[in-house]
Amino acid sequence: MKNIRKYGDAPFNIAVIHGGPGAPGEMAPVAKELSKSYGVLEPLQTKMSIEGQLQELEDTLVKYGNPPIILIGYSWGAMLGFIYTAQNPSLVKKLILISSGVFEDKYAADIMQTRLNRLTEKEQQEVNILSDKLDNPSLKGKSALFARLGEIISRVDSYDPLPSENEIIECQYHIYKKVWGEAKSLRKSGELVKLGKKIKSPVVAIHGDFDSHPIDGVKIPLSDVLKDFKFILLEKCGHHPWIERKAKDKFFNILKKELC
Repeated sequence: MKNIRKYGDAPFNIAVIHGGPGAPGEMAPVAKELSKSYGVLEPLQTKMSIEGQLQELEDTLVKYGNPPIILIGYSWGAMLGFIYTAQNPSLVKKLILISSGVFEDKYAADIMQTRLNRLTEKEQQEVNILSDKLDNPSLKGKSALFARLGEIISRVDSYDPLPSENEIIECQYHIYKKVWGEAKSLRKSGELVKLGKKIKSPVVAIHGDFDSHPIDGVKIPLSDVLKDFKFILLEKCGHHPWIERKAKDKFFNILKKELC
């Protein structure tokens, strides 16, 4: 898989970072909208470690971008962008976090339960079956199971979604398993949020009030460690603001304002 897509014309001062880990391509709708006014890079992470993804991201941004760059990270991509910005403060002009994962372990405990509570009993059973299969080390073809689980989770993570095309190029469970395992360990140790002390550029977090990732898990930890931090709450909005019927326009208006 090619690890970069470009939208609009050079110079490329903006990059959008997908989530997952292992869900390349999902930020394409955001990149396409922003490319009406800006040159936008969409790095596609292919490495199986946080260190590898950070190096891959740096290589891509330096080769194709025009640093210092504005990073827009979504979900896991917000956390990866946070780590990258801490390690490369001179290369990032601004960091924008969309629907970020939480930054302290104590806020993560109820995320899956929130999702399960939004499912029917039949859907809960399917999620449990899929989760058990993904935990089976001898089972093959897990990316297809991972994709199905993602479909279910995405639906209950949304408040009032518009019809939309799934832009993910390929669900990659092997990348998710390795990278997210490292990310959880980094978060549990407390080292993840501490990285914020190294960030010099402005940071903006945009988060939906219906997102299963709790607001306080982003707002409180980052308010404590970042020197220049702004938190923006979107009402009637889930984990994918760009497909939310009642929040999409406001989301893009906010995002574009933050790019000026």
